[in-house]
Amino acid sequence: MWGFIISLVSGILMSVQGVFNTEVTKQTSVWISAAFVQLTALLVCIAAWFFTGREGEIAGLLKVQPRYMLLGGVIGAFITYTVIVGMDQLGPAKAVMLIVAAQLIAAYLIELFGLFGVEKTGFDWLKLLGVGLFLAGIIVFKKN
Repeated sequence: MWGFIISLVSGILMSVQGVFNTEVTKQTSVWISAAFVQLTALLVCIAAWFFTGREGEIAGLLKVQPRYMLLGGVIGAFITYTVIVGMDQLGPAKAVMLIVAAQLIAAYLIELFGLFGVEKTGFDWLKLLGVGLFLAGIIVFKKN
């Protein structure tokens, strides 16, 4: 149940953050806005690490294998950029629908093929039907 609640909060926060970032971009630039987002996220993470008991060591990053797993921050910068541009060009609702659709499809493919160390799952027609219904919902939503 906790994972369900956290996931809902995450989705809400992503939508609000995208709108905020898009507005900051209109007054600065996309890369200034993205850099500010990443910098403030870094500061919050460092503060949280200090106040929550400092679990783990920074040197542990040197032991992470495979090394490409450390690209999350780089990917995060491009996520910030693409969300800002998508929301600016499509509006928050359409952009978020397409973002979530892409996330759902990518996540299912990652599980289906066992990519990046994720446990491989079998093909499920119901999951494919669910993705199809989700995509149909986007088409209905986009109709005027």
